[in-house]
Amino acid sequence: MNVLKNFVVWVDVPIEAVSNQHIMVYIDFLLEKRLKPKTINNNLDGIRGFYNFLHNEEKAVGDNPVKKGYSLRLGNPLPKHLRDEQVQQLFNHILNHRDRAIFMLMLRCGLRVEEVANITLNAIDFRRGQILVFKGKGSKGRVVYFSQDTYDVLKIYLKDRKLSRAQSVFLVEKGLYRGKAISVRGIQKRIEHYSKKSGVAVSCHQLRHTMATQLLNADADLVTIQDLLGHNRITTTQRYCKVSNLKVQRDYHKAMEHILEK
Repeated sequence: MNVLKNFVVWVDVPIEAVSNQHIMVYIDFLLEKRLKPKTINNNLDGIRGFYNFLHNEEKAVGDNPVKKGYSLRLGNPLPKHLRDEQVQQLFNHILNHRDRAIFMLMLRCGLRVEEVANITLNAIDFRRGQILVFKGKGSKGRVVYFSQDTYDVLKIYLKDRKLSRAQSVFLVEKGLYRGKAISVRGIQKRIEHYSKKSGVAVSCHQLRHTMATQLLNADADLVTIQDLLGHNRITTTQRYCKVSNLKVQRDYHKAMEHILEK
C-alpha cells in the first residue's frame, strides 16, 4: 500500500490521466532519492498491478501507463574476494587433506566447484604442473596450472586417498557413499562448515574470485586470467577483476610520478 500511496501523493494529475511520460518522470524521481534498482522495480510492479486492476476490473482506465518493459536493469554483483589474512584464517581450520586440496584448487587454479568435483586422476599432470579441465562451463576444455603449495597438498591427499575404482580424484570419506565421487553439494557443505568454524564468510566461488584478484594485483595479464578462468569474453574477466584492483592504484602513482618529473 505504501507504494501506491507514495505514487498517488507524488503524481500531480488524476489517476486516470497518468501517462507513460509521468511514469518515466517518476522513475527519475525515485532514482534521485537513491533507491536501489530492485526497490524501484518493486514500485513499478505495484503500480502496474494497480492499473491492471483499474483496466480489467473497473474499466476505469485505458492502456496501462506502466509498460511491461519499464524496469531498471539489475546488477549482478560479484562475490567479494578474501583478503590475505582471511585466506590464512580459513585454511588454518582446514586440516583434512582432501578438503585442503579441494579448496586450494579453487584458490590457486580458479576452478569452479563443479570442475573440482569432476576432476579425474588422469587429468592431473604433476610433471608439467597442470590440470586438464575436460568439461568446464559450456562443455569447454582448458588447461590450468597449479602452484607449489597446491602441488604439495595434492600429493599428500593422493598418498592418503583410499583405493577405489572411481576415477574421480575427490571421494566421499565417510558414510553410505564412502569411496564414491564427492558431489558438488558435498563440496559446498564442506566450505559452509569451514566458514562457520573459521568465522570467515566465504563460498566456493569467492575462492575463485580471490585468485583472479590476486593475479591481477600481481600484474598478470588480463588475457592470461581470462584463459585460466575459462571466460569466453574478455569483458567478463574485466568485470570480474575490477574489485580492489591494486594494479590500477600502482599504475596511477607510477604515471603520476612520471608526469610530475617533467
